[in-house]
Amino acid sequence: MSLINYISVVAMPIVIFIIIGNALREKVAVFDLFLKGAKDGLEIVLKIFPTLIGLFVAIGMLRSSGVIDFITSVVSPITNFFMPNEILPLAILRPISGSASMAVATDIIKMNGVDSFIGVLAAVIMGSTETTLYTIAVYSSSVKIKKTRFVLFASLIADIIGVIVSVIIVSKMFN
Repeated sequence: MSLINYISVVAMPIVIFIIIGNALREKVAVFDLFLKGAKDGLEIVLKIFPTLIGLFVAIGMLRSSGVIDFITSVVSPITNFFMPNEILPLAILRPISGSASMAVATDIIKMNGVDSFIGVLAAVIMGSTETTLYTIAVYSSSVKIKKTRFVLFASLIADIIGVIVSVIIVSKMFN
């Protein structure tokens, strides 16, 4: 374990030295390139900022309106056969919002424990799924793509499969 800790401590300085060494070898103005990259990054942020604001407002409204609780109560009779009820809000929120799903996962782990079946399942779902709607909205708005229905469909199927496979794998581990 000490080797992994050592590698994690020295990795970034080594990468920085490699970049600077390569730039000196090829006689490239590193700081000028850095400033250009920072300027380009700010332009991208300004392009996607309205989309981010809209997403954050929509997520806040979704969480505070009780829609998630309603969806959970409607869907839970179907999902009870293969997934615990405590995980359902996380599975619903994960494709929508990373921060909301992190809050739900934290609550699940606090209530059930880190080493419990449900706690491990929440952690695996967090690692095996993506904030699909957020990612699609940010990337498609930055490159001005309007038609995202096929990307959305494929991504949501991947999230569903991620949740199902997480339940299967964690169930096998705990049996």
